[in-house]
Amino acid sequence: MDEHESDNKSRGHGYKKGHEDSKEELLEQYYAQNTGPGKKLTDDAGFKISNDRWSLRAGKRGPTLFQDFHFYRKQSHFSRERIPEKVVHARGDGAYGEFELYKSMKHVTKAHFLQEPGSKTPVFVRFSNFIGSKGSKDTAIDIRGFATKFYTQEGNYDNLALSFAIFAIMDAMKFADFTHAVKPNPRTGVPQATIAHDNTWDYVANNQEIAHFIMWLMSARGRPRSWRMMGGWPVNTFRFINEQGKSTFVRFKWEPVLGVHSLLLDEANIIGGVDPDFHRRDLHEAIECGAYPEYELGVQLIDEEDQYNYDFDILDDTKLWPEEVIPVDYIGKMTLNRLVDNHFAEEEQSSFDPATVVPGIDFTDDPVLQGRSFAYRDTDYHRLGTANINNIPVNQPIVEKNTNQRQGVARHRIDVDSVNYHENSLAGNTPAETPPDEGGYAHYPEKVDGHKTRERPGESFYDFFSQPRLYWNSLSPVEKQHTVETFNFHLSYVQSKSVRQQVVDMFANVDKGMATAIAEHINVNPPKGSNVPVSASSPALSEANTPHYAYTQKVGVLIANGFHGEEVRSTLDFLQHCGVFMDIISERFGMVTGSDGTTIEVTDTFTATYPVLYDSLYVVGGKADNEAKFMQDVMEFVNMAYKHYKPIGVATTGQSCIPMSKKNNLAGVVFAANNTDFGEDFVAAIAQQRFWNRT
Repeated sequence: MDEHESDNKSRGHGYKKGHEDSKEELLEQYYAQNTGPGKKLTDDAGFKISNDRWSLRAGKRGPTLFQDFHFYRKQSHFSRERIPEKVVHARGDGAYGEFELYKSMKHVTKAHFLQEPGSKTPVFVRFSNFIGSKGSKDTAIDIRGFATKFYTQEGNYDNLALSFAIFAIMDAMKFADFTHAVKPNPRTGVPQATIAHDNTWDYVANNQEIAHFIMWLMSARGRPRSWRMMGGWPVNTFRFINEQGKSTFVRFKWEPVLGVHSLLLDEANIIGGVDPDFHRRDLHEAIECGAYPEYELGVQLIDEEDQYNYDFDILDDTKLWPEEVIPVDYIGKMTLNRLVDNHFAEEEQSSFDPATVVPGIDFTDDPVLQGRSFAYRDTDYHRLGTANINNIPVNQPIVEKNTNQRQGVARHRIDVDSVNYHENSLAGNTPAETPPDEGGYAHYPEKVDGHKTRERPGESFYDFFSQPRLYWNSLSPVEKQHTVETFNFHLSYVQSKSVRQQVVDMFANVDKGMATAIAEHINVNPPKGSNVPVSASSPALSEANTPHYAYTQKVGVLIANGFHGEEVRSTLDFLQHCGVFMDIISERFGMVTGSDGTTIEVTDTFTATYPVLYDSLYVVGGKADNEAKFMQDVMEFVNMAYKHYKPIGVATTGQSCIPMSKKNNLAGVVFAANNTDFGEDFVAAIAQQRFWNRT
């Protein structure tokens, strides 16, 4: 094992020299290691540095000399280490993996990576928040980005998804206005990473096409538990094109294998302060432990001739395609199994563009997609400062590139051709075009006619409330309650009573009872209108119907000396066997010792961790040096977990930590005393995740 390989393995990145992953092989040539035995510090030009600690001065106490080029180069490079931050989706993280196809889609698309079942395609995925700056928090109430770059044998394909099935606008013309409205106030620069301010809700009330988007944002979907437990929808309508040239409309969906799960509003707000990197840390921990995040790719298909058969326009991005009407066919699974080696070089410089497609995937006249197909590349020309975006290693395709494009900032490729134009005779008219029947990209020859206009594409684009009503009808009673609470939280920060009233009147169109409850909380008049007459629901939209597992749920083990060794060790071993993540929390680092001499290493202390960071607690208890402080810390954890409806396992030595009264029913609290099935019962409770019937 060479030094580089050893270094990467020690960091849990799974790097192996000569790995069969073709993208990893491409990246390997760019890996460099600056540290290790025999490594000497050099300038970027290659000469060795004799002193990297003190600048060159005129006399011992004199001024720095201009001729100290090493200081100049070091400082000037540092001054340029930052590139322009993304206007949206600034805060994120990414990982590599692979996509394996379940079933051939040859009947609808000629895309090479969707032809042969069992075929694998390397991918890079970036998760991100929409609103906040790069320095904001992971758990903000926000829509998330879920961008996937497929490194296919026909070139890169970028699948840009969001964590909602719908978007906020109907036409790309409004994107700048929407973004301005959700960003901090331009006069004060606050608030950061939240829509709890007047400008956003003024925009909402006066641009009511956003109603469906806001319903998703105010629901649990706006605060995912983990990127590993978050769905993804590209929201736009694309075309599949097969070998015969037949077009089929398609929307994509990413479904997490672990199910879709969320934080409570209170949890999200607290975690944002105590661990702003919560989602990043969660992703790293899972991959480093080998609990690789998995997502199934689904497609919804509509034949060209059936596009007008629905009560919504299939090109309207504020409308979803109900799964009960247009079923999702799951065609493959993506597994993320490797972290980046350098956050800036790979994650920060990654570039995604919905116009990066391969033969067999094409655009529609979706008004938002039409604008996005221009905006993304244009944005990254500015942000990355070069036209050579796809020369950056993370963005490079795994196939050969032959272009007539030359020069530009950061052009590392050395093109040795004397001819750089098309058509030519000096180079035999190469690089040559490839006919569509041999794999060249060709757009679908859709017939287009009509007058130039700024009209909406169809009457159903004016229906702002039928699908938000469908969404509301689909939520469980608990989800509805949490949605109202999230509305109340955000609107409580809105100073303008007029805006608050407009919002309440607007959302009466979705549900009058919901709007009335909000009105009572924010001190405005009850709405006069009523909701649209839609009674349909979609069970697929409720998190109550998502899969639940104990696997990778995180348990905080609260422990001190004197615990029952055999009981606790057996429980911890069983939790580990079930793939549960655990932190051993006590008053200080070191070892805790059971009554039978069993020792367990402490990984975290009460001083440096918080109850909201855990999905469940295992209360072991015991005898601490500072018994009063230990019990105070344990009770703080127990009370918070109980308040948030989380499962709690209680060892025989921990029963005194669970206060019992006629006022609590202890739903979701599992006791080890006199319970031979404690391990199984506790894991079942962990899998359930929340006990909404708790009192």
